[in-house]
Amino acid sequence: MNASPDPNAPPPSDDADGAGASTTDDAPGLEQRLKRLESILTALEADEMDLERALALFEEGVGHVREAERILAETELRVEELLGEDGATRPLDGERA
Repeated sequence: MNASPDPNAPPPSDDADGAGASTTDDAPGLEQRLKRLESILTALEADEMDLERALALFEEGVGHVREAERILAETELRVEELLGEDGATRPLDGERA
């Protein structure tokens, strides 16, 4: 028995190279999170909305910011690993020097 997809679930990442992808396949990547943050900001600035809706959008935005920060921190660590202590590139595991 197949369950139908959740219409409220975020769209899957369409990053061809996997950049900005998180640990799960269905989580939005960095670019998608930034686009959603832009739309949240636009809505909060432009719309006359009730407090509950504004708070819900703000909460969603905070979640996207935190996850984007996590993605960027992981990326920074990976770059530092690739460069090594002296700033020179080094071969990845399994590659010959």
